[in-house]
Amino acid sequence: MSSVRYFLFLAAALVVSACGGAKEQNRSAAKQTGEDMTTSSAEKIVLTSPAFKEGEKIPKKYTCDGSDISPALDWNSVPAQTKGLALIADDPDAPMGTWVHWVIFNIPPTLTGLPENVPAKDSLPDGTLQGKNDFRNYGYGGPCPPGGTHRYFFKLYALDTMLKLPAGSKKSEVVKAMQGHVLAEGALMGRYSR
Repeated sequence: MSSVRYFLFLAAALVVSACGGAKEQNRSAAKQTGEDMTTSSAEKIVLTSPAFKEGEKIPKKYTCDGSDISPALDWNSVPAQTKGLALIADDPDAPMGTWVHWVIFNIPPTLTGLPENVPAKDSLPDGTLQGKNDFRNYGYGGPCPPGGTHRYFFKLYALDTMLKLPAGSKKSEVVKAMQGHVLAEGALMGRYSR
């Protein structure tokens, strides 16, 4: 093998190795947070909000500096075999680790969104259950960063089962119960600073 061909072979091997390593590093980080629930065959859900677009600032109305109500969310592309949906909203930029703002699950698969201002109750009339956020309340607790600009991720999961968990369950319990049941997922990220 000529030195030029050998060099090209080595360069290609390094690129493949680096890409695989980065992918494995990302998967490892996801496993550490307990959120690596999908397989490579998982479908993607398109999650949007009329209140803000991906990466934009979340309006004050949906934060602790405003009315502190949940924003409306819309989704599509949920697989036909979905039995229930779960949504987790959190802030990975919180100073003491990821801060959970909303845990809501067993959302009927026939829904294509959540309205603005979902009541902060343990359960809703359609059977949807809400967990406890890190403010120790049921339902949504809006962005309230101590300083700087934080990212807030709304993550929706389509599941092949309804979760056998009580209202008030924590994010960690919901994530554990979802393991092996995720058919598709989608995410929407907004930012907020005070």
